[in-house]
Amino acid sequence: MNIGSARQAAVNWVMSHGSQCPGYLGAYFSGSTVPLPDNAMLPPASDVDIVLVTQEVPSIKLGKFRYQNVLLEVTYLPWDLFDSVEKVLTNYHLAGSFRTNTIIADPYSRLYPIYQQVSQHYAQKSWVEKRCKNALHKIEAGLQSIDMTLPLYDRITALLFPAAITTHVLLTAALQNPTVRLRYLRVREVLAQYNQLPVYTELLQLLGCDQMTAEQVRQHLEQLEITFDTAADVSSTPFFFSSDITVSARPIVIEGSRELIESGNHLEAVFWIAATFARCHKILDADASPETKQSLAPAFQALINDLGIGTPEAYLNRAGQILNYLPALSKTADDIINAHPQIWS
Repeated sequence: MNIGSARQAAVNWVMSHGSQCPGYLGAYFSGSTVPLPDNAMLPPASDVDIVLVTQEVPSIKLGKFRYQNVLLEVTYLPWDLFDSVEKVLTNYHLAGSFRTNTIIADPYSRLYPIYQQVSQHYAQKSWVEKRCKNALHKIEAGLQSIDMTLPLYDRITALLFPAAITTHVLLTAALQNPTVRLRYLRVREVLAQYNQLPVYTELLQLLGCDQMTAEQVRQHLEQLEITFDTAADVSSTPFFFSSDITVSARPIVIEGSRELIESGNHLEAVFWIAATFARCHKILDADASPETKQSLAPAFQALINDLGIGTPEAYLNRAGQILNYLPALSKTADDIINAHPQIWS
């Protein structure tokens, strides 16, 4: 299916279903498909991201589901994130969606004025710098709030995501989409473009996978496949990420990771394999039998060990390393901003 047809399915869903959401104010496209032309093919390991702007966010995230043969992912965001242009320009996740006109529906004429303003100032240096600081602050806040009393899967999540937001700082500096699953692949491309590839090795070291072989990553994916299928089968307790661990979402995680490995990008697959492993174990802890949890635990621990964070001491040491790296990361972002041909003062 091409992107144009996939987008039309998304529009159809918004008009038929999304617009019926209580407090609905409008909708827009987000994510990796935004810059793609209508005649491009939708990759099998991709979905179409839709943001519904509402007065208040429902307690349960709709997430990923199939509609008219397209995998959609729907996120609800509250209007108070958008009630000033400055808020949007400063938020590194929001601003990119208003760089171009991604609006699906704007029944109250609230989103289009935001697009008009954000698109004009998106590449202004002061706003790019503020968005980088927004991402840096997210890393710092996440690492400083780590709670060692949490279950292992939650502790791993609490470390992995701040570690991986390091890529978002640099993608933001380069005016690139802060993508989720492909963030390491995309930041490698950016760093190559700006002759900063040694920085990429440093980012992989902070994640803990710089020395992993393709065979190691392939084995971890094989174990994740077993864990994923089990978690998807037993899942009944709702979590905000539950729709990511389903039969419909399986191609994104499993086949998408396998595609990266087989194309020579095994290191770029590690983050999402590890993040998904942790999410699966959160589901298993809630919904699986003790015997099932016990049988699947060693594979998760093996990955954690390979990442070099298998003990509390190693874990806390890694968190400290990431925090200590932030000034250097900020300097790299500044270098990219200063060299970027589209960023203006």
